[in-house]
Amino acid sequence: MAITTLSSREFNRDTGQAKKAARQGPVFITDRGRPAHVLLTIEEYQALTGKGKSLAEALAMPDAGAVEFEPPRLTGNLFPPFDFSS
Repeated sequence: MAITTLSSREFNRDTGQAKKAARQGPVFITDRGRPAHVLLTIEEYQALTGKGKSLAEALAMPDAGAVEFEPPRLTGNLFPPFDFSS
């Protein structure tokens, strides 16, 4: 994993370079010589945060039709009566 450091000026001048570098590892963007931001690919971000695909993303998979899913039926008194007399 390569770590790249760019100044804010370098980042603004060539964001394409920063995005390309982010594919190899994190890109630290400095402001007045101090780290201020980090650029990551979405895959790296999701790995760090522990967040996988959303339900919408999972359902958009080409093979989503092959996934067997049978949700449980809801039973019982889902909406108990409300007492309006008070």
